[in-house]
Amino acid sequence: MTLLDATGEAFRLLFGGDPELWGIVLISIKVAVFGLLLAVLPGIALGYVLAMKRFPGRRVLVVTMQSLLAFPTVVVGLVLYMLLSRHGPAGSLALLFTQDAMILGQAILAFPILVAYTISAVQGADPRVHETAVCLGAGWLRAALTTLNETRFAVTAGVINGFGRAISEVGCALMIGGNIAGVTRNITTAIALETSKGEFAQGIALGMVLVVLALGVNIALAVMQGEGGMK
Repeated sequence: MTLLDATGEAFRLLFGGDPELWGIVLISIKVAVFGLLLAVLPGIALGYVLAMKRFPGRRVLVVTMQSLLAFPTVVVGLVLYMLLSRHGPAGSLALLFTQDAMILGQAILAFPILVAYTISAVQGADPRVHETAVCLGAGWLRAALTTLNETRFAVTAGVINGFGRAISEVGCALMIGGNIAGVTRNITTAIALETSKGEFAQGIALGMVLVVLALGVNIALAVMQGEGGMK
């Protein structure tokens, strides 16, 4: 099959509603969204604390979060594999090669992005916002929410970037998901599998979907940044 033939077949799969292909897409979106939701609250909360508070070990935590931004996803997958394998400390949970394990992995990958963006957003905010809220009698939670609301565009950019990393990574998903058809096979692992088999049509189709998702994420980010800049 030539590249042109494979591309034509890819379009047929996309617009013909191929159940296998769209099942893979739905698994990818489900895992990425639930992983992101798992990481959002703790990631933003930790980012806010690191931006606003000074305590022993804070600098170490900040550097660790910044280092995790560039941490290889396959290494995250390897660590989780060892933890979740039958003889690992969490082996009794039987999570390995399940969507739950993949969701956990995606949450770990998105977490440092959320922390880093929140730190940057809160530190860049006008300190008078927090001070005014406190002076008006707001408790720590209300003051924190007021500050986060003021920086919502930058924080939302972190959420969007976290989703982008979760939906596009392959190493962690392959290590702990196992690429099981209909269960843990997502877009990136399916592309790797189909390409290795020389079956390019489905790989091209899934690549198109991934590009559309990536473009959507970046367009959403650009819109959020534009709205934040017009405030």
